[in-house]
Amino acid sequence: MADQSFLDWPFFGPQHKALRQSLDSWAQDSIPPLSDHHDVDGSCRKLVTALGRDGWLKPVAPAAYGGQGDGYDVRSLCLSRETLAYHDGLADFAFAMQGLGSGPITLFGTEEQKQRFLPDVVAGRSLAAFALSETEAGSDVAALACAATPDGSDHVRINGEKMWISNGGIADFYVVFVRTGEAPGARGLSAFVVPADTQGLEIAERIDVIAPHPLARLRFHDCRIPRANQIGKGGDGFKIAMATLDVFRSTVGAAALGFARRALDEAMGRVSTRHLFGQPMAALPLAQASLAEMATDIDAAALLVYRAAWAKDNGAERITREAAMAKMVATEHAQVVIDKAVQLFGGLGVRSGVRVEMLYRDIRALRIYEGATEVQKLIIAREILRQHGTQA
Repeated sequence: MADQSFLDWPFFGPQHKALRQSLDSWAQDSIPPLSDHHDVDGSCRKLVTALGRDGWLKPVAPAAYGGQGDGYDVRSLCLSRETLAYHDGLADFAFAMQGLGSGPITLFGTEEQKQRFLPDVVAGRSLAAFALSETEAGSDVAALACAATPDGSDHVRINGEKMWISNGGIADFYVVFVRTGEAPGARGLSAFVVPADTQGLEIAERIDVIAPHPLARLRFHDCRIPRANQIGKGGDGFKIAMATLDVFRSTVGAAALGFARRALDEAMGRVSTRHLFGQPMAALPLAQASLAEMATDIDAAALLVYRAAWAKDNGAERITREAAMAKMVATEHAQVVIDKAVQLFGGLGVRSGVRVEMLYRDIRALRIYEGATEVQKLIIAREILRQHGTQA
């Protein structure tokens, strides 16, 4: 079990400590037989089913739809991701996509949409996906080209492609962001729920990556979608996407924390049992320095992650700056921490299947998705310039 002392920080209540401890115990016992990294599709389905069955998906939706509370408790989302990531990257992915994929519905959906989709997401009966990125429009959302055009008064037709879509190929529905043309650029986007069995929706390509998880390129050819599936109003797509990321960007930092804490624990075990030059490696000053840097990087990242989550839970309308800082620092620090763990392991650290080698692959994508580190820097700079009264 990872260090739990941070739960004594003032960011958390008793319910958060109970969540962390209970989920940690469940993950230790339940994840190993569910997670086969040679069968990522099957494993994700099993993990979502188990997470829903045992109540661990409740933080992804309000109580009225099978979840908990009146809205998001971002600290619970972050603690869930950190805990699951500590045990298994695929388990974290399975949890995260249920939240991110259904997030636009939770935040902006109609009552009918919430009743139709959210209970099955929370129960683990339906897999969700968030379809925003395209080949030429990832970090630059305003450049989206996939478009929806009117088809009578009650339907639209969607044409185009989406790229790098997590849960692509196994999701039961996709929240798809498309150009509807109400205004130029970001102001002309809208969001629609597209069921996976919609005629004209094709999985054009399954994408293999260094830390395997379900990922695909989607192709839409005259997909006829009822306007009842539109989330929010026409032109609200950018606002919906950014508000969803405002909640879930902090949780990416939390997942990075889980990977980093596991790397530190693995490194502690290694230096405690490995002997060099007639003494335990843990007695060497250079090894001690690495451990000290790793622990400090983890605490610094955790403070930013849980500050952002606490601020959102305590009524902040937007946490754009805080979430961007949390995501940037936690993912970048975790990369450094894991690299130090690999170094302390020596040659064993790059052997395929060793935990620190797996963590090295797990962490890399987190520095890119939901806004690359470079984009987070732009966001932070624009926010502090705006607060200073300077036009960016």
